[in-house]
Amino acid sequence: MSRVIALCFLLLAAVVGFIRIYGHPVWAPFLIEQVESIAPEATAVEAQPSSGHHHTSKGKPAAHPPVPSIVAQWLPDTGASSVHAASLITLKDGAVRAFWFAGSREGASDVVINTAVFDPKSHLWAAPTEVMNRIDAEQGLSRYIAKLGNPVPARLADGRLQLFFVTVSIGGWAGSSISTVISDDEGLTWSRPQRLITSPFFNLSTLVKTPALPFADGRLGLPAYHEWVGRFGEFLRIDGTRVIDKRRMSSGRSAIQPAVFVDTPQDAIAYFRQMRSSDLPKQIPVSVTQNAGQTWQVAADLPIPNPNSAIAGLRLQDGVQILVLNNIEVGRHRLVMMMRKPSGQWHIVQTLENEEALPDQERKEFSYPYLVTTNGQDAHLVYTWDRKKLRHIYFSKAWLTQAVNLLPDDVSRIHHQDSAESKEAK
Repeated sequence: MSRVIALCFLLLAAVVGFIRIYGHPVWAPFLIEQVESIAPEATAVEAQPSSGHHHTSKGKPAAHPPVPSIVAQWLPDTGASSVHAASLITLKDGAVRAFWFAGSREGASDVVINTAVFDPKSHLWAAPTEVMNRIDAEQGLSRYIAKLGNPVPARLADGRLQLFFVTVSIGGWAGSSISTVISDDEGLTWSRPQRLITSPFFNLSTLVKTPALPFADGRLGLPAYHEWVGRFGEFLRIDGTRVIDKRRMSSGRSAIQPAVFVDTPQDAIAYFRQMRSSDLPKQIPVSVTQNAGQTWQVAADLPIPNPNSAIAGLRLQDGVQILVLNNIEVGRHRLVMMMRKPSGQWHIVQTLENEEALPDQERKEFSYPYLVTTNGQDAHLVYTWDRKKLRHIYFSKAWLTQAVNLLPDDVSRIHHQDSAESKEAK
């Protein structure tokens, strides 16, 4: 009898969970944001896009005047021996706030989530401050926390900042859940953390890595992923601190950390980090939605190499798209920026890091890129540099415009430009 009662309780919990997640307001379309120009142009000149494939109608190289270029620097050093998973968000005054986790190593009990602000006028980073540590998370969530990770910021419809981050109480990252805090003052102070409920059962193995997407009704769509029973992408519809819908984005055990490009209020495409077995293609898995994320269909791979490493994506105001990724099948020692025009193919426009010529044991890791724009026409990039530092690169509107102008007119195939043809941003 006790088993029957227990089974009834489980079935009841399943029904309640289903009603909780699928019985909420009608699904809204994506919000196509129009970002006002609020950030100044960079003035430093360090490197220009490779121009080896742009020609005039007569076949001669086109002439381009010098343009403001990329500005590269480090995020502030906190003294931690290991740093990782940096993310960015634009502030109301045009500044950019970064978040990352730092400690003795990834997953250690001393890991904290830090933040710092970049001033676009001075091109300087302010001193870092701490957003969350393990003890404060424990006290706020009223549960044991073993480790923290993967901070992802978002902007609520009412203008407040929201920060999602991963918390683990038991086991490895597969035992994760998502927690969140909210700021009324652009990240100076934060609310008590709350845990998102993504499952009516164990509420485990849900993680975040990539930016949230706004819906037209003011709610957020948060790309997430699962790593316990299978490894797949999930799309969460969030109202404040409540998950009101959850939809599967991919299937199986091979596609996580979805980076989503929104094209129209209904259409979006997601590119994933692949975790496939050795006998399967090391390319970028793809899913598409035509109903604002309610359902996702697996599409053909993007035939660009991926070595089980995160990618970053950004759509500019004119529809041009940017990818930053490790475009190799093994390792994370090469990092590139790729661009494509609307409906075009992907092309490398800049090799950011490349240690292909070094022996395997000497190669550094360049990974976990994250992109944001302040005005729809520029781009800020951060990424992990050998787990010891975090690199920040600013790409001005002028630099990106020239990069787009230099894209080949022939878009019949994806062009993998040799690293020697790109200038490194060091």
